[in-house]
Amino acid sequence: MASPIQSSRFSLATTLYAALTGGLTWIAVVLQFHITTNKAIEDGLGFWIGATRYFGYFTVLTNLLVAIALTVPLIVPWHRISSFLTHPSTRTAIAGYIIMVGVAYYLLLKNVWNPQGLQLFVHHLLHSVIPIAYVMFWAMFVPKTRLQWRDLLVWLIYPLIYLAIALMRGALFNWYPYPFLEVDKLGYPEVLWNSLELLLGFAVVSLGLIGIGRLAGYWLKQNQ
Repeated sequence: MASPIQSSRFSLATTLYAALTGGLTWIAVVLQFHITTNKAIEDGLGFWIGATRYFGYFTVLTNLLVAIALTVPLIVPWHRISSFLTHPSTRTAIAGYIIMVGVAYYLLLKNVWNPQGLQLFVHHLLHSVIPIAYVMFWAMFVPKTRLQWRDLLVWLIYPLIYLAIALMRGALFNWYPYPFLEVDKLGYPEVLWNSLELLLGFAVVSLGLIGIGRLAGYWLKQNQ
């Protein structure tokens, strides 16, 4: 059992790491909002179209989720939402989501997008720096021993809802956030297959995280 001094140091380390990573994530998502809305204005689409498209990207939504999950509990630790955001299952789900942000980009989008200038800087934050930083936070500070295999069923709700909304929005407004979701070019069979592959990838990553947690629990029991 950790001593009170060790526990307080651990709590301080958790707070500092969460504050720094959360703050960096907020900077990244705000800069991306500025870039996306400005580009929409330059393209003649207007601010509001840019704003709605900004919230259509899984990368943006997931990084926003990271920012909220890391900073809200520091601001209102007594609130029920903080209990939800700091629950090991919630934090592990977010780890799975942000891992998929990085993996999906480098596997599917790296060769079809060439960001420059400020967008390049923000791109590295959203797709590389923040995913790595959050996974390190999960590895160092999140209790994992009580994770259950069935948690995956709940974690799948977010990506399923995202895909459903992205496809419905594309059908209504002929705009898709990612090339692998472009029904007008690929057709529904290929897009649905792409979506299934992404969901399976997320499931594999998530089961891996749960497996790490369960192995950690087994190791702790064996060494008590």
